[in-house]
Amino acid sequence: MNFAMWRKALNVIPDVSKPEWDRLDVISKWLISTRAAVLIMTFISAALAGLFAWRDNSFSFLPWLALTLGLILAHASNNIFNDYTDFVRGVDKDNYYRNIYGAQPIASGLMTRRQHLTYFAVTALIALALGIYLAFYTNFSITTWILLALGAFFLLFYTWPLKGLALGELAVLIVWGPLMIGGGYYVLTQQWNWNVVIASLPYVLGVTTVIFGKHIDKLDMDKAKDIHTLPVVIGEKASRYAVLAMMIAPYLFTLYLIAIKFFTPIMLIVFLALPTLLQIYPKFLQPKPKTRPEGQIGWPLYFVGYAFVNNRKFGSLFMFGLLIDVFLRVIPFTASFIQAYWS
Repeated sequence: MNFAMWRKALNVIPDVSKPEWDRLDVISKWLISTRAAVLIMTFISAALAGLFAWRDNSFSFLPWLALTLGLILAHASNNIFNDYTDFVRGVDKDNYYRNIYGAQPIASGLMTRRQHLTYFAVTALIALALGIYLAFYTNFSITTWILLALGAFFLLFYTWPLKGLALGELAVLIVWGPLMIGGGYYVLTQQWNWNVVIASLPYVLGVTTVIFGKHIDKLDMDKAKDIHTLPVVIGEKASRYAVLAMMIAPYLFTLYLIAIKFFTPIMLIVFLALPTLLQIYPKFLQPKPKTRPEGQIGWPLYFVGYAFVNNRKFGSLFMFGLLIDVFLRVIPFTASFIQAYWS
């Protein structure tokens, strides 16, 4: 067991040689193949769905655990399948970004096609089994089946054709917010709540900035390979300002949800993330540098790193604030105060 590699793969996407790969245990290989460092975004979405259910007295640990593991494994399956699809279509060739910022197991010769598809099949089947359990938990509700079908659709068709039709960014917005958080809340409570869907936007907009930043970083290569991501379609400058707007909007949505009394004022804690935003936003006012800035980590990735840091800071505070919000509702004294605040 290579615990050092486990930790590394959960924080970055490691670049390993074939001899190094052959010495790794199967968990290390799975973590690298699934780009496990980004799975934290899915965990936070599942955690938020659980917190929303808990505050409405509808939380059950086992279904939430199945939901969380199912979503994480579905995301992992998507990452594996994306790499396979791009390899087969010839996208991950000629020093393409995916090969530069971390190991692409099949394109880098670390795994055969069969091994790669085996990783995908096992991971996806476990995710599917957990999804079927959740369908059983909700008495095979038609809404649950719709959510499962939508999840499968985005899993299989995100890389092709959605990303190439400038729909990848919209897909991320739908999946990590309304589908994971709103749908997760439904599975746990068996009730659809549009306020929960709206409340998912402050976090999911940050997730969307991450994929937007990544697509800005590789805009020129995508354009050369005729991959029409949204940044390719609207241009680099418009994309940078779109990211800035999506970084500011979560604060406005949070204020709105406090104003309508869906959140308590404790959610103002998210404003502690403002210093991070103020530090990062100047980066998006200028085009990506032509050469690697001194001390820049992860180059040639640039905007995606700053978007990830901002989203991690805001998302962590958002989840922490919601956790406090839930505690305030279950403690008798503060629950009475909140009830008075509502009236």
